[in-house]
Amino acid sequence: MCFFRLREACNPFYLACPTIVQNTMDKFANLTGRQYHLFDYFGAPDAERVMVLMGSGAGAAEEAICRLNLEGEKLGLLKVRLYRPFAAEAFIAALPETVKSIAVLDRTKEPGALGEPLYQDVITALSESSFGASPRFATHPRVVGGRYGLSSKEFTPAMVKGVFDELKKPSPKNHFTIGIQDDVTHTSLEYDPEFSTEDPRTVRALFYGLGSDGTVGANKNSIKIIGSQTPNYAQGYFVYDSKKSGSVTISHLRFGPDPIRSTYLITKANFVACHQFQFLERMDILTAAAPGAVFLLNSPYGPEAVWKHLPRTTQATIIAKKLQFYVIDGYTVAREAGMGNRINTIMQTGFFAISGVLPRDEAIEHIKKAIKKTYGKRGDVVVQQNFAAVDAALAHLHQVKVPETVSATFDILPMLPREAPAFVHDVLGEMAAGRGDLLPVSALPPGGTFPTGTAQWEKRNIAQMIPVWDEELCIQCGKCVLVCPHAVIRAKVYAPELLTGAPETFKSVQPKWKGMEQELYTLQVAPEDCTGCHICVEICPVKSKTDAGHRALNMEMQAPLREAEVKNWSFFEALPSVDRKRLSHTQVKDVQLLDPLFEFSGACAGCGETPYIKLLTQLFGDRLFIANATGCSSIFGGNLPTTPYTVNKSGRGPTWSNSLFEDNAEFGLGMRLALDQQKEYAEELLRRLAPKVGDDLVTAVLSADQSSEVGIEGQRERVLLVRDKLAGVDSPQARALLLMADSLVRKSVWLVGGDGWAYDIGFGGLDHVLGSGENVKVLVLDTETYSNTGGQMSKATPRGAVAKFAAGGKPNSKKDLAMEAVSYGSVYVARVAMGGNDTQTIKAFQEAEAYDGPALIIAYSHCIAHGFDLAYGMEQQKNAVLSGYWPLMRYNPALRKEGKNPFQLDSKAPSISLKEYSYHEERFTMLARSNPEVARKLLDEAQDDVEREWRVYSDRAAMAGRSESPHIAPPEPEGPIAPLGARGAR
Repeated sequence: MCFFRLREACNPFYLACPTIVQNTMDKFANLTGRQYHLFDYFGAPDAERVMVLMGSGAGAAEEAICRLNLEGEKLGLLKVRLYRPFAAEAFIAALPETVKSIAVLDRTKEPGALGEPLYQDVITALSESSFGASPRFATHPRVVGGRYGLSSKEFTPAMVKGVFDELKKPSPKNHFTIGIQDDVTHTSLEYDPEFSTEDPRTVRALFYGLGSDGTVGANKNSIKIIGSQTPNYAQGYFVYDSKKSGSVTISHLRFGPDPIRSTYLITKANFVACHQFQFLERMDILTAAAPGAVFLLNSPYGPEAVWKHLPRTTQATIIAKKLQFYVIDGYTVAREAGMGNRINTIMQTGFFAISGVLPRDEAIEHIKKAIKKTYGKRGDVVVQQNFAAVDAALAHLHQVKVPETVSATFDILPMLPREAPAFVHDVLGEMAAGRGDLLPVSALPPGGTFPTGTAQWEKRNIAQMIPVWDEELCIQCGKCVLVCPHAVIRAKVYAPELLTGAPETFKSVQPKWKGMEQELYTLQVAPEDCTGCHICVEICPVKSKTDAGHRALNMEMQAPLREAEVKNWSFFEALPSVDRKRLSHTQVKDVQLLDPLFEFSGACAGCGETPYIKLLTQLFGDRLFIANATGCSSIFGGNLPTTPYTVNKSGRGPTWSNSLFEDNAEFGLGMRLALDQQKEYAEELLRRLAPKVGDDLVTAVLSADQSSEVGIEGQRERVLLVRDKLAGVDSPQARALLLMADSLVRKSVWLVGGDGWAYDIGFGGLDHVLGSGENVKVLVLDTETYSNTGGQMSKATPRGAVAKFAAGGKPNSKKDLAMEAVSYGSVYVARVAMGGNDTQTIKAFQEAEAYDGPALIIAYSHCIAHGFDLAYGMEQQKNAVLSGYWPLMRYNPALRKEGKNPFQLDSKAPSISLKEYSYHEERFTMLARSNPEVARKLLDEAQDDVEREWRVYSDRAAMAGRSESPHIAPPEPEGPIAPLGARGAR
């Protein structure tokens, strides 16, 4: 009842706040020489048109105002330093008395409001001032408001000029937008995008790279080198798309003799580098190249051969703009230097060699110093590999003699193929091409609803090498299909007559399944979707007897194979899927034939998380509800422009939604409760409509056994019969049941997230959900670090591992989330590692889903943050199990009802030391190099952690079941229990 009085009691503090802030700003000025005020004015002292804004957009506004005032304009900018409490008097005092019109720019949209927040405060301040005792302005300035820069939209000097041009008009548009084409409500302003304030003395460089190829890291080093070793000022800005390590990265670098205040991307570059040759196929890399600019291309083709491999548009641009064209075969240099696909130092060397920013020899000296500083903690071998790559780079750098005419017979392909649905091609395709900002408002759905299953159209084509199937050697075990992180390897069994019309290179053999001997089996790779991670080859158990290096899957260069394999993939996709009821859903061999409903995601090549998600969709996907905590799995799971979750041939697929770290468990529990409520409502409606539907059918629906695939399909058929029965019934209850009928089919609700969510930020909610007894399932993708935000330590990080906030090695042990959940006694719990035991993994998923209550699966997920070649991810998972670091276990409360011990240990006693597992990863070896004594101590303690945990697990698994051991409690006393405190009571 005191709330409003308490709110009013705060007034003196808010009134005092501006003075306190200004006093602090003054103290800061005395210490640093940089003076700030509550409102800082920039521009002509007698400005007639003034822009009001706050934040980073001020840099672009200042650039435009400087240029335009030199041309005779009278413009100003008022920068807001303190927003709310809004110091109205200071605001009015900061404006020039000459101002006639004001544009207030907000970087927000308030639907339904009369204006955005800053605009409303400015209007209020001016209005109250004009009605005061001594108004500052003889004529009240005209004020208009506008929006800019939403969703990271660019804000450039050209847009600033467009706003000032609008203020010139007798009736300028109010509530405008700048930087978009609003063809729906027509709020946007016109502006000249060619207007530029860039200093011609500033070097502007663009670098197109692939996430994890080192491009961004190399450019950050270049900024440090130029900024510290030359008189130039330096600026770097890095654009990433929504993929993980396989994303397109664009580095924007500026170097110049004057301070650089540009807060927008480069649109006219005098140096352009493309670090991935395949980008030329689908991207117009040279759009931003200025006339006479330098173009550096990482190319597998030499200076004499490269021209004929360039698209027509690229050739035409090089000729028309008279570009200086250089090529370097960065991947050959990297492989010869033992660096794999890391081409960063090679391309950095090429940049310094031809850009002229630094003398070549001096630049190379600085590059090597940067290498030693950056990679020294990883060991001398890595440093020497980089040194060798730098030295070899110059020998592989060549200038191309540019022909006078265009000769290419092909051109840049659209990012998404023309056969894709119209919205996918016209809208998502533009986003994928980096032109999403140019889409008009009318192109986008008002409700923000986008189609699923669109990742199938985005042929990223990023793999240098892809797996090739040796059908004669293959034993059809399905392991490669199971572990493929991007679902690009698939298998089918089909009737021989369907092979009619197959491409010449399409492969097939007799299936090794009982009862399928008369059919054909094909293992097929999607060549343009493969990321080239090699993990399928490393998991393949079959080797040639004559050539130990040859397996049933072998990596070969993608380019010569692509055309034929694209045709093979298209034919393969058109083949029917195997009837799910024919297959065992507990065997790896059969699971390979189940359609994945999670495909071609933007996860890192070799990702350890995605195989578990893919398996989840294979087993339960068409009745699956996923509550996904923010993290890697939400970024590669629900991004734009394309979405990896898809539907099966019946049009059914997972229902997916993302929530935050702190509340995802409760969010998923809400899904479960809502589904249960819908089911109960549908069952009640069905009972009431029994006379219309038929008693036998109602009984069959309500008593259906849905514990198996056959039972679920049977229920779906019964639901269709119910719909048919109600089709002609015109009543509110019948219409309601038609809407709710699908609720009668069993649904599976899974909470999915990483260890940062489950062990740390969301643990309180997760614990609540596990203790609720509700039928929810949890999949924890345990990478043992905050992978999505840069590799920070979590409670899942093991002792001795180096991570952000644990640079000296984590000093304590990993939290045992499994045993915490086991302590409830009513939660199904499993620890799985696909590389350690794939059958146990599948069995745990099936048992968890079948258990009528909460279930928790903690899945070991190798990660790029661990610091090893992810091609060996499954082998490293196996090492984690063999060392005892990751014991495989299942705790099934259902076994207690049978009198059995519910705790089952599925792995054997450690057979290798912890060091043999952990020292394959840089997160452990980094500390061993930088501080061997501490590393040794932490390793010893971590080994003790393993042995302690193993004893706990093995003792728990060795316990007798309830039916096999006597009761420990004494017999119950006869008669009433004496009250507490009674004499003689015990």
